[in-house]
Amino acid sequence: MKRFSLKLKLTLLYTVFMLLVTCAALAILFSLSSREILEAAQAKLESRVQESVEDVRIRGGEVQVDNDFYSVTQNVYLSLYNEEMYLLFGKIPIGFNSQPDISDGEMRTITEGNVSWYVYDMSFRVSDTHTVYIRGITSATDAEESFSVTLRFALILLPALVVMTAFIGYRLTRRTLLPVKRITSTVQEIRADADLSRRIGLPEHSGKSGDEIYGLAETFDQMLSELEEVFNREKQFTSDVSHELRTPVSVILAQCGASLSDKSLTEEQREQILLIRKKAEEMSAMISQLLFLSRADQGRQPLQRERINLSELTCMIAEEQQFLAEDKGSSAKLHCSIDPDIYADVDETLYIRMVSNLISNAVYYGGKDAEICVGLHCADGIVTGSVKDNGIGISEEDLPHIWERFYRADNSRSEGGRSGLGLPMVKWIAEAHGGTVTADSRIGEGSTFIFEFPAEAR
Repeated sequence: MKRFSLKLKLTLLYTVFMLLVTCAALAILFSLSSREILEAAQAKLESRVQESVEDVRIRGGEVQVDNDFYSVTQNVYLSLYNEEMYLLFGKIPIGFNSQPDISDGEMRTITEGNVSWYVYDMSFRVSDTHTVYIRGITSATDAEESFSVTLRFALILLPALVVMTAFIGYRLTRRTLLPVKRITSTVQEIRADADLSRRIGLPEHSGKSGDEIYGLAETFDQMLSELEEVFNREKQFTSDVSHELRTPVSVILAQCGASLSDKSLTEEQREQILLIRKKAEEMSAMISQLLFLSRADQGRQPLQRERINLSELTCMIAEEQQFLAEDKGSSAKLHCSIDPDIYADVDETLYIRMVSNLISNAVYYGGKDAEICVGLHCADGIVTGSVKDNGIGISEEDLPHIWERFYRADNSRSEGGRSGLGLPMVKWIAEAHGGTVTADSRIGEGSTFIFEFPAEAR
């Protein structure tokens, strides 16, 4: 299931929350407004009827009205009736066809078809002998229609409000999470090039504002500084120790050679010295690998690239490894599947070391009757090499860890002077050339190591 970014989640949460709040507020507002509008229409009707009594008077013994009585004010129509419900003066709105009985002081709602009317009657004693009834009529449907227009307008504006809310929420969330993006980017860069000198580098004054994310970034920078210092000390220690061990190991090898030239040695003494020399040679190889990796960690292992025919060079490496295997008594057979005339910009020494390590591993772990296939091909400017054996294989649990220094999958891999530094060195050489190296293996079925890098130096 696809996981959404925190920025999108917060934006959606903010938008949905604001939408619910807005809809709830509008619902309450419109509910109250609808009631208020209708009540206001009734209040205006009642007030207009009460005010109209000033326009009714007796002249010459007859009831008369002023011209203002005929005016339609605030959509209220006035009409004047005598005691026999005979219309004397006034106007009746078009569409109001009923003639309800007089109901003094009562607000009534009369519906005709799809139109509703408010009707309010009031009796008025003009003189001792004359009593008249003033009727006011206004349209309740018109009042509701004006409210409906407002409601439709609000519903039209609601999507625009949602979009605006989402935009503002996105901008606010994006700005708030910008330090997190910087932290993630810095971590990815550190993972890509193993450069602990990188820092997030947020503005210094921002950390004083009390923002927890800026505080996190500052703490992360401090942690990186401490880690860089620790790793630098470790690299320096490895380099110093390796340099210091080279001299005594060289002396041991020299003394072993001198001792072996002594013809007075017994067979047992000679075997013991040979064993010492073998272990000293293994130690010397390990020190050489440690020095290589130490220089690589400190950036002091430059690449001397040159245009080389990798096809010929790989064949030479395979032949040399075949001779070395035979010298050690191994019956391993190397087969080559190498395309001719593959040229690439590589460091010849490092390339030889990388391929030699892979083939020597295949010979060692493939057993005495190992069948090893060395391949080299080039397509679309990418050189692809492979070393495949039919040896003991590597378990699925151990496979991700074989690139770690000094890691050995089992006891059988710890014998024969295998220090666990060869594959980390292979990985560094491949990546230094802008490429990668991968492994595929099954227990009892053998292993396949594949390296790739661009033919042209980047």
